[in-house]
Amino acid sequence: MKKHRYVQVGTGGRARFFYEALASKYNDTSELVAFCDINPARLEYAVNLLKEKHNYGPVRTYLAHEFDQMIENEKPDTVIVTSIDRTHHKYICRAMELGCDVITEKPMTIDAEKCQQILDTIKQTGRKLRVTFNYRYSPYNTKIRELIMNDTIGQVTSVHFEWLLNTSHGADYFRRWHRDKRNSGGLLVHKATHHFDLVNFWIGSQPEVVFAMGDLLFYGRENAENRGITKFYYRGTGSDNAKGDPFALDLNRNDSLRKLYLEAEEYDGYLRDQSVFGDGINIEDTMGVLVRYKNKAILTYSLNAYLPWEGYRVAINGTKGRIQVDIGEKTYINAGGEQSQEGAVVTKRIVVYPMFGERYEVPVEEAPGGHGGGDPRLLEDIFGNPQPDPFNRAASHVDGAMSILVGVAGNKSIATGMPVKIADLVKF
Repeated sequence: MKKHRYVQVGTGGRARFFYEALASKYNDTSELVAFCDINPARLEYAVNLLKEKHNYGPVRTYLAHEFDQMIENEKPDTVIVTSIDRTHHKYICRAMELGCDVITEKPMTIDAEKCQQILDTIKQTGRKLRVTFNYRYSPYNTKIRELIMNDTIGQVTSVHFEWLLNTSHGADYFRRWHRDKRNSGGLLVHKATHHFDLVNFWIGSQPEVVFAMGDLLFYGRENAENRGITKFYYRGTGSDNAKGDPFALDLNRNDSLRKLYLEAEEYDGYLRDQSVFGDGINIEDTMGVLVRYKNKAILTYSLNAYLPWEGYRVAINGTKGRIQVDIGEKTYINAGGEQSQEGAVVTKRIVVYPMFGERYEVPVEEAPGGHGGGDPRLLEDIFGNPQPDPFNRAASHVDGAMSILVGVAGNKSIATGMPVKIADLVKF
């Protein structure tokens, strides 16, 4: 049997999720033939990890400016995009123009202009794009979809969704390239794309109008100064002022982080361990969003990135009752531990309140793996032998667009103080 040929562009922290799966569980049917990155040290790290851990290779390597040459030489069926968010559209579109299908990490892209470019390229080329929304595959989130599909609470009228990032995971977005909105679209795009997609997925509708407010209220130098902090530093590694600071990250204390980033700095100047209380942060850490959907349901959404608890709380109201969800997750620093621990569930509870009847807790199967057990199921769906799925968890480019456009509209609303119509952002 001919193996499906893959290449992967972007070999940072999230990339391992895909290339290790291809090199191990899906090696019989898949072939990872090449990596592409701007940084030769990260390319070397990925190649060596596959060789040493999985006895896999050799995987050929190309620098970013050699992307077209890689496609010509390797003739992949599918390109996996796990690069920095602002470059997703570039590789998605070019891969399609060169005759490849694409699998991309979320978010699909970061703004309306880049989203439109992707939509236009798909129309022009007829190629396929999958967006890897692993949270859809978590048994808990799938169960919510099932309950709503089964008319358990009738027609959904409103959703309240609160996501809490703690002082480990949340802070990590303010150490990295995500702290610049030009790279990530801010947390309303980079992180909340998961959450807006879940709501779209659960209620089976699409967003119509968005209003948002947000600000930087905890991280950043000015906020720290206002709280009386006097000791500052530029980066955590090697800084005396960073010693004893629970927000500091020392890259020397983790082998993966040291090899992926500290030893790679000389090639691209990227600092993985910047102070969360430094200057130059232009994303929000406190956000509230109001969304009206095409089916007239209303979403109230809250995201905070500096709290003592990690997880999410959801209330879904309908014409026949209410669903309450309480999920606690393990803390995690990207690329700083076992991937199976990222988003791993610690506490979980789904309770249904019928309009006339006794409340009851909904049993949900346990599933290993990151993102509430969603990661292994997502991998099986994209690389394995996918089975018919009554929940339609496989996310297309339309799903990818509809999730980011809530955040894009939210960013525009924060900037202007006005509600934003999704239809005014892009044309499908």
